[in-house]
This record gives sequence, C-alpha cells and structure tokens, in this order.
Amino acid sequence: MSGALERAFSVLEYLAERPDGSPISTLATDLQIPLSASHRLLAELQRCGYVRQDAHSGFYVLSVKLVSMGLSFLSKSGIVDVAQPLLDQLAAASGELVRLGVVDGEALVFVARAQGAKSGLRYDADMGMSVPLSCSAAGHAWLSSFTDDEAMARIARAGIASAAEYGPRAPTSIKAVMILVRAARQRGLSMINEMFAPGMSAMAAPVLAADGSAIGVITVAGPNVRLTSQRMESLGPVLLDIAVQVGKASAASSLFKKRPVAVA
Repeated sequence: MSGALERAFSVLEYLAERPDGSPISTLATDLQIPLSASHRLLAELQRCGYVRQDAHSGFYVLSVKLVSMGLSFLSKSGIVDVAQPLLDQLAAASGELVRLGVVDGEALVFVARAQGAKSGLRYDADMGMSVPLSCSAAGHAWLSSFTDDEAMARIARAGIASAAEYGPRAPTSIKAVMILVRAARQRGLSMINEMFAPGMSAMAAPVLAADGSAIGVITVAGPNVRLTSQRMESLGPVLLDIAVQVGKASAASSLFKKRPVAVA
C-alpha cells in the first residue's frame, strides 16, 4: 500500500472514532503526519466527499458518504434480510444487545445488531469495529472452530489485547486465551465477564456454513449485573439455535460466501 493511501485510510479511521471531529493539529500529532501533509490529505478527502470541515469549530469530520456506502453494501449483500429477524428474536429473548459478526479474512467485523434492552443500563457498542480476538466472546467463539495450533497462530498474529484498553480480566497470554477457547469449544459457545469491557459480560456462538467452517459469530452482551453466568447458561440453547438458523440461511447472502483467508 502506498504511503499516501495508507495515510488516507489512517485519517478516515481516526475520524471514525471521533464523531465530533478533530482539529487538524491534533490529528497530525496523533497520527504522526506532518501538518502540511495532513492538510493536503484532508483537502483531497474533502474534495472527494469523505470529509467535511465544520463551519463553526473548524474541526474535520467524516461525512455520511462512508456510512452510505457501507449501508448500501450490506443491503445489497442480503445480510439484513437473512439475519435481522433472527437477531431481533434473540434480542427479545435475552433483553440485551445482540450482534452479528462476519469473518473477513483474518478479522471479525460486526455488521448487524438488535437491541433488546428497553430501559435501564444499555450496552451499545460501535458497529463496523474489528473485534479483538484475545479478549472478546466473539473472538473466542470463532477461534474455537479451529484446531489448537490454528487458533494459537491466529492469536499470535493478531496480538494480545491490553487489559488497560479493554476489561480488567482480559487474558494476558496465548496460554490464557487458549483455556477460554477450549472451554468455548467444549460448551459450543463462549462466555466472558469483564474481559472486553469493565462491568460487561458477553457470550457468543459461531455461525457455521454447510461445510462446517465458521463464517461468522452471534453475540449477546450486556451489564454483568443482568447478564450473569447463570443467565448466560440459560440463554445458551437459544443462542445456539439462532446461530444454527443463521448458518442455514447464510447461502442467501453474498456476504457469507467463503473468502480466502490470509496466511502468515
């Protein structure tokens, strides 16, 4: 990837995390891009319609063009038609946030969700995020579909997520992650508590294609005062059933077609 293109993507990813925008000086410092180069990049992205400059603050903000492109892609892939009614069903049964992640090469990316919490504490994580494999229920569920050697290789390539950035109970070694992966494989689904985020619990099950390969995951996440270990145990059969149904319906969506996986 050329330096200019890589910088452009880093700017888009940076602004995607800052819905209120960013002054050019802060962006340039954080991304370690010279101020003059940052100005040229932002001007070009603005010309192409991906970035705009707020008239009052002067901050640079993402436009809705990227959002529109993403929604158009998901709509045309058929993923919403296939999965949304099932996600809604699981959200209603669990009363928590339900998300669908799809396998994209070496990564898992959340592409659809349903919110079951109508009041009180609500967990509503960002969509489109690439999931850290080592400290997420989604990551553990996906890794459980591989052999130990394959799972450890993927963890090594992805790296171990820092507990300082995620939850206080995030595993700090490949060995610790593999204990959780093996438990998920034996149970058929993963369960975590305060590994991805403080005060939060989550569970996930892999979505399997007809050939047995994992093409995605379905997660249920919420505050651990509600989503206790006992509650997750009781929701396990419902989650597994929904994952099976999504797997059977996956052939209707082009997004679930098997993709080549990068190897080290």
